[in-house]
Amino acid sequence: MRIKSIRTGLSALAVMAITSAPAAWAEELFYVSGAVGNALENFKVIVKPWEEATGNTVTIVPMPSSTSDQFAQYRLWLAAGTSDIDLYQTDVIWAPQLADHFVDLSEAAGDLIPQHFPSVIESQSVDGKLVALPLFTDAPALYYRSDLLEKYGKEVPTTWEELTQTAQEVQDAERAEGSRDLWGYVWQGNAYEGLTCNALEWVKSFGGGQIVEADGTISINNENAVKALETAQGWIGTISPGGVLSYQEEEARGVWQTGNAVFMRNWPYAYALSEGDDSAVKGKFDVAPLPTGGDSSAATLGGWNVAVSRYSTKQEAAISLALFLASVEGQKAGALMNGNLPTIPALYEDAEIAEKVPLIPRWKEVFEQAVPRPSAPVKGKYNEVSAKFWSAVHNTLSGNGTAAENLEILELDLDDIKGSDW
Repeated sequence: MRIKSIRTGLSALAVMAITSAPAAWAEELFYVSGAVGNALENFKVIVKPWEEATGNTVTIVPMPSSTSDQFAQYRLWLAAGTSDIDLYQTDVIWAPQLADHFVDLSEAAGDLIPQHFPSVIESQSVDGKLVALPLFTDAPALYYRSDLLEKYGKEVPTTWEELTQTAQEVQDAERAEGSRDLWGYVWQGNAYEGLTCNALEWVKSFGGGQIVEADGTISINNENAVKALETAQGWIGTISPGGVLSYQEEEARGVWQTGNAVFMRNWPYAYALSEGDDSAVKGKFDVAPLPTGGDSSAATLGGWNVAVSRYSTKQEAAISLALFLASVEGQKAGALMNGNLPTIPALYEDAEIAEKVPLIPRWKEVFEQAVPRPSAPVKGKYNEVSAKFWSAVHNTLSGNGTAAENLEILELDLDDIKGSDW
């Protein structure tokens, strides 16, 4: 294997030029990825310098925006050992479940590894194997209409109770002035992984734990978790439209960006899009940490990585691309074009990023409140655990059983999944 590491003192592209022989091993790589906003279009621009330096090309295989749908398709391809896909863009929670299908990148990454946040590298390491390299990290925030809060003399809410009250008051006042389509709060209520993220934030912020704790204890069936879900259920049809139960990230952004929401819960990617020339909220909003239920603010730890398929017949070129995307050059391009939060600490001090994407340094406060989903303690059973959790939450929000009833059933279901051990 030609490429062993990103050598100290050399840029990622310099290493590619030195260690590559384009005419001898030029390849067409197939890179599978879901995306929100215009990330896939931007990806083509980000990889262009690498393509020019190596002579290789990258073809994107797009996926649905739903991470649950993506994961299901990934598992089908990987279980079949398909060689048609060379690289997979993976969610931070998937490493324990897909590790056997990916190439160990620890030797190839070399000096690149210490450049990243250790916790992120650790999240992609399974039994001593580095199964993916970080592309960017993620944590959601509360987007709010600063112009409307100023208009009505309201402070940015720091508790869910304050958000509920402020959202209702501003919504009612604006509707009385003719903004009939305005809603107080939009978020992701569809029955998928995004609802697990939202509901984990509610539960954790109310002191209800993290569904399954770090030691493997099932903790979700408790009074604080019940209170959290009851609070959210009260938003349906009042400050949140009934249709929020089918919203994913893009549906929530669509309502927000057309000027029809006072508050929105979403990821960093929505910031740059909300400041676009076609956005009705351009220059009229800001972000803050998500509210607390009385315990602390909680934002689900997200992030995406790149893994090389064990079944690829073009692993050398695929590893080369993975190294570039996880490098300073690759992550800086993603930060500038998509507003992605880097996993390389040095980029938070980068002057160009601070000037062109000022939200990135400011997102540090949000990132400090990040809480991981319980993928580590439940290991390969995370997908089942999450599906049971989001189903119980969706049932509650839809009025199909009470929060107390659904969490009691959920505890029994999780205990069955756990068996003698995770």
